[in-house]
Amino acid sequence: MTGYGRGEASKAGVNVSVEVRSINNRHLEVITRLPRSLAQREKDIKDIIRTLVNRGSVSISVKVEKKEDASVSLRVNKAAARNIHKLLQELRTTMKMKEEVRLEHILHFSEVLEGGEENGTDEKEWTVTEQALKRALKNLNEMRAREGKELAKDLRVRVESMNRALDTVERLGAQRVPEERKRLQERVAQLVADPRVIDQNRLELELALLAERLDVTEELVRFRSHNKMFLGALGDQEAAGRKLNFVVQEMNREANTIGSKANDASIAHVVVGIKEELEKVREQIQNIE
Repeated sequence: MTGYGRGEASKAGVNVSVEVRSINNRHLEVITRLPRSLAQREKDIKDIIRTLVNRGSVSISVKVEKKEDASVSLRVNKAAARNIHKLLQELRTTMKMKEEVRLEHILHFSEVLEGGEENGTDEKEWTVTEQALKRALKNLNEMRAREGKELAKDLRVRVESMNRALDTVERLGAQRVPEERKRLQERVAQLVADPRVIDQNRLELELALLAERLDVTEELVRFRSHNKMFLGALGDQEAAGRKLNFVVQEMNREANTIGSKANDASIAHVVVGIKEELEKVREQIQNIE
């Protein structure tokens, strides 16, 4: 389901803005674009998203701004600096170099300066980011909910259309049995010159078997039950996308069975219309969480 949400938060010189976008996807996929200072928080961000979003391709962008007087998130590793200085001095002696070891030489080694996670700056930044992220996701879900209501209206109309089509199939199916009975009797009469030769009991048995093969009552009952279950799932407060997808698969199965059992052009035409509606429903529910 498509949606967009933006959230902002600030505290003690740290301002964070978060933008979240989502597009349709059968599963949940999260793509993050984070500043370096929050790279280690990527898993935490994805965990928060998973608690509020179940399906969709979600892309998130985080921007962090700090006031100029904000403290630099670095510290000096004194032990590393001393060891590097000692090694450079030994190298200078070994190479018999006159040049003195200067600070710029030591700063070439990345071990001297470390990220200042221990001073609490990162925790403060994460706290602000978490607030902005949850606000962005709240706005995203509000937009997705509005879209979901419109999709639900369209799906209800399509399910009602299929219910009417099932009524038509039931009516046509009820007409099929007497028509086939009459047609079979006429064909038997044409094949047998003397009507007294016909075994009426065997004929009635064949007609009963034919009627059973043509009867789609069970399929119609199950199809209507699936329709009712589908509409009920639309009204649930919980995420229903996967459940709806399963129900549509079962509806499609019943439609195929009705079409093959009925063996009638008029019913087949109605079934084709039902399957067209089912395909549209299937496409729409890919957008539902």
